Amino acid sequence: MTETKIMVSELKMEDSDLVKELAKYIENKTNAKVETGVAEITVKGEDRTASRVYLRVLLRKFIHSKDLKEQFRVTGGKDNALIIKEKKVYVEEEE
Repeated sequence: MTETKIMVSELKMEDSDLVKELAKYIENKTNAKVETGVAEITVKGEDRTASRVYLRVLLRKFIHSKDLKEQFRVTGGKDNALIIKEKKVYVEEEE
């Protein structure tokens, strides 16, 4: 059984209901055990259904389905973790 942590603190600042929706989405797609913490979601499941690669794809699909693709991205973390980070927006200054 594998365990993957998804850091969702920046997503939670946007809307706390998104974290609950994400947990349900992952649970439905993977049939894995999903636990929601303060700033993270822990996914425990079989090798194929809860692999880090597959979870990354699911996170990207979720972000796209909620029209958050311009605001958030998925990056890898340490020790089998994924992080949902807010994209930095650069504005060019006119002189």
